[in-house]
Amino acid sequence: MIHQPRQSTSKSTLETCEISDIPTSPLGSKHLSKSASELSSPREMPEVRPRSAASPGVSHLSVYQKTHSFFSQLKSRWARSKSKERRHKSPGRQDSIGTDYAADLSSDHSSPSTQSPRHRLHTYTDSPLSRVCGGETSQSSASGSPKPRAPTPGAVTGLDLLPLTSTDEASRRRETALRQHSFFQLRVHLRKGQGLVAMDKNGTSDPYVKFKCGGKLIYKSKTVYRDLNPVWDESFTTPIEDPFVPIQIKVFDYDWGLQDDFMGAATLDLSTLDLGKTTDLTLPLQDPSNASAELGEIVFTVTLYPKSQEDKEQYFQKNARISDVNKRLKSQIWSSVVTIVLVEGKNLLACDPETRTSDPYVKFRLGNEKYKSKVVWRSLNPKWLEQFDLHLYDDGDQQLEVTVWDRDRTRDDFIGRCLIDLSSFEREKTHNFSEELEDGAGSLSFLLTISGTTASETISDLTLYEENPREREAVLARYAWQRTFHNIKDIGHLTVKVFKASGLASADLGGKSDPFCVVELGNARLQTQTEYKTLTPTWQKIFTFNIKDINNVLEITVFDEDRDHKVEFLGKVAIPLLRVKSGEKRWYSLKDKKLRSRAKGSCPQILLEMTVVWNPIRACIRTLNPKEVKLMEPEVKFKRQVFMKNVMRFKSIIIHFYEIGKVFQGCFEWESTLQSLIGLLFWLVLCYYFEVWMIPAVGLLIFVKQYILKTIAAPVNVSWDEATDSDIEDDDEDDKDKEEKKSLKEKLQAIQEVTQTVQNTIGRLASLGEGVKNIFNFTVPYLSWIAVGLLVGATLVLYFVPIRYLLMLWGLNKFLRKIMRPHSVPNNEVLDLLSRVPDDEMLLDYRDFKPSISMEAERRREIRKKQKAS
Repeated sequence: MIHQPRQSTSKSTLETCEISDIPTSPLGSKHLSKSASELSSPREMPEVRPRSAASPGVSHLSVYQKTHSFFSQLKSRWARSKSKERRHKSPGRQDSIGTDYAADLSSDHSSPSTQSPRHRLHTYTDSPLSRVCGGETSQSSASGSPKPRAPTPGAVTGLDLLPLTSTDEASRRRETALRQHSFFQLRVHLRKGQGLVAMDKNGTSDPYVKFKCGGKLIYKSKTVYRDLNPVWDESFTTPIEDPFVPIQIKVFDYDWGLQDDFMGAATLDLSTLDLGKTTDLTLPLQDPSNASAELGEIVFTVTLYPKSQEDKEQYFQKNARISDVNKRLKSQIWSSVVTIVLVEGKNLLACDPETRTSDPYVKFRLGNEKYKSKVVWRSLNPKWLEQFDLHLYDDGDQQLEVTVWDRDRTRDDFIGRCLIDLSSFEREKTHNFSEELEDGAGSLSFLLTISGTTASETISDLTLYEENPREREAVLARYAWQRTFHNIKDIGHLTVKVFKASGLASADLGGKSDPFCVVELGNARLQTQTEYKTLTPTWQKIFTFNIKDINNVLEITVFDEDRDHKVEFLGKVAIPLLRVKSGEKRWYSLKDKKLRSRAKGSCPQILLEMTVVWNPIRACIRTLNPKEVKLMEPEVKFKRQVFMKNVMRFKSIIIHFYEIGKVFQGCFEWESTLQSLIGLLFWLVLCYYFEVWMIPAVGLLIFVKQYILKTIAAPVNVSWDEATDSDIEDDDEDDKDKEEKKSLKEKLQAIQEVTQTVQNTIGRLASLGEGVKNIFNFTVPYLSWIAVGLLVGATLVLYFVPIRYLLMLWGLNKFLRKIMRPHSVPNNEVLDLLSRVPDDEMLLDYRDFKPSISMEAERRREIRKKQKAS
C-alpha cells in the first residue's frame, strides 16, 4: 500500500518521458495533438514500450529541455484548438478519428509549414511530391491512432517531422511555388522527332503531334510527310489553370481517307518544371499496350510562366467577350445581305517560277465571316464564277477584305489584296465592277448586291411605298416606240412586289421555319429579310429590275435560314417575262428544285404582283444578238437518267425526219402508184419554176397551218397527277443512280467527262430541234411573230433581188467584218432567235400549277403510289 503511489508516479514519469521521445520536426511540432486531459489519464494513453538505448546518431536532450519543449507545444496546441473550435462549430468538419487533427483539417488556407501531417497528406495526395515522398508521410495504425515515424539519423528527438533531402526539398519548393499562383501560361516549341516508327508500306510515316490537357485538344501540329525524323519547328502558347494536370502528347501517322495510325504517346508533368525557366526535353514515346516497344522520341522546349490573378481575370474576360460576340453575331438579326459573285481575275502575279503561273484562290472577310474560293490551277487569268453570301450588321464592319493567294505545298504565297467599301454601294441593286489589287498585280471582277434590308425605311419596303403617277408616266414615256433608238440597250423595266407566302414546310425542330425570298433576273439577285419562326411569312417588299433581255426568266426561290447562315430549300417558281401580266396580283405555287412537282408543305404558294414595261422593237433587236450568259448557272453533271432522257428527246426528233425519208423512199420505190406519180409531177414543176424566195415562203405556209390549227383546236392540258407520278419515278431512278455512282465512282471517273459532254451535246441538239418546233407552233407568240416578220422580209428580198447579188453581199459582209467591226461578236441571227425559244423541258418548268389539288386527284395519286410500290 505504501509503495503503490511511488509505482504509479514512476509509471507516469516513464510514460511522460517516452512520449517526449517521439520525434518532432524542426518546423514546429504537430504530432502532439492529444489534449491535456487525455495526456493526464493513464487509461487512455497508448502503450509505449520502454527503450533501453537511443538509436545511434540521435542526439539526446536533457530532461529540462524535453519537459520545456513538451509543455510549450502542448500549450500552443491547446490554445490553437480552442480558438478554432470557437470559429468552426461544425461537426462535419471533424475527422472520423475524433482527434485534434480535425481542427487542422478545418483550415483550408494554412500554409504547408503550419498544416498538420494529416492535412498535408489530405491535400497533396495527388501531387508529384506526395507520390515521391509517399513513404515519408504519417500513417495511421489499425486502432486509428497516428503512428510515429521512425527517427532518421540527424533528426532531433522531440520533433515530429523528418528533415528533407535535397531532392525532396526542391520538389517541395516547386510545389509550394506552383500553389502560390492561380494561373500559368505554357509556351511549347515543338522541335523535331527522332527515330519514329514506320507505319506505311513504303517504310516511312506521315507524323503529326496532338497535345491534350484534361482530355481537351489544345494544339495539333502540321503533318510532315514521309519522314521518320520529322522537323516541325512549331510554337504555341496555351493557358494553364491546374499545373498538376499532366499534358498528354500523342503522335499519329496521317492516312488519307482512312483512320490515322497511333505511333506513340508521352506525358509532360508540369509540376517538374521551374517557373520562368526554359527547359529542353526529350521524351520517349511509349505504347500502353506494348511497353517494351521502341517508338522513338520527340524533342521540344517548354517554359511555364506564372501569371497573376489579374492576368487570369483579363484572360477569361477576353475569352468571354469573344464568345459573347460570336454568340451575338450568330443570333443577331442581320441588317442586310451582301451577295458577291467572284467572276474572274486578270493578269495576276506569277508565283511559281517553274511554270511561270500561279494556282490562285481568293479569301473574303467581312467582320467575323470568312469564305474561301476554289483553287484554279496554273492560270494567271482564272475564272471562278462562285457566289458567296455575307451578312451586314448595324454596328458591324463595312469593309469587305479580299485577298488573293497562290496555293503551294509548304506555304501559300500572297498575290494581292483589295478593300471594298460596302457603304459606297447603292442598296437593292446589282453592281458589276472590277478592283485593282494592292501590294501585287492584276485585278478581280465582281458582281455585288446588297439586299435583304430589315429596316422599314428602305426604299424596297412595300408598307411605305406610294406609287407616283409622274414616275409611272416617265417610265412609260421612256419605253414608247417613238423613243426606240434613244437608248437601244434599255429594253424595259420590271417591278416585283413580294407580299407573303403560305403553306411552307417546317425546316426547324420546333415545327417552324425562318424563311426569306430570293428574286433573280439574269445575273441580278435581290433578297428579302428573314421572317423568323413562321410558316406564313409576310415580307412586303418591292424590287425593281432593268430588263436586258425580254426573254429572261424571273426566278423566285424561298429558303430557310439557319443559325450559321446556311440555307435550306423550301420552294421555287420560274416565270418568263413574256408570260407576266402587268398589274395582276395572284398566288403562284412553289415547286421543288426540279420544277416538276410541288414543294414540300401544305400546298406552298407565294403572293406576287409584277409589272413589265418594255419596248418591243428594242427587245427584237436584242433578241437577234448573243444571249447574256448567266454566271451562276449550275453545272450539269453526268446522270444516267438525264442522259437517257436527252437520248429519247433527240430520238423523237430523228423519228420525224425518218418518217419524211420513208415517204420519199416510198415514192422512189413506187409502193403506191398514185403517190409516186403525184410526187414525180410535183418535183418536175418545182424544179422548173423554182425561185429562192419560195424557201421562206414554205416556212410561212407552215406558220399559217399551225396558227389555224392552234386557233381552231382546243389546247391540250397535261394532267398534273401524271406529271407528279412521273416525278416519283424520276426520284426513284435518281436514288438508284446515286447508289450506282457511289459504287462505281472511281471506275467511271474517266468516262464521266466524255459522257457528260455527249449528254450535254445531245441536250443542246434536242433543245434546238424543239425550239424550231415550238417557234412554228406559236408556243411563244412574240418570237413566232418575229420569225414571221423575218420570213416576210426574206421572201420580199429574195423576190426582188437576184440570188447572185445576195450571195455577193453575204460574202462581203463575212470578209470585211473583221476590218470594219473588229470587236463585234460573230453570230448567227437564226440561231440567236432559236436560242430564245423555250424547249419542251423549259415549258414544263414554266408550267403553272392550279392553286390546289382536289381530294379526288389526291386519292387517285395515292392509289397509283401504292400500285407502283406493290
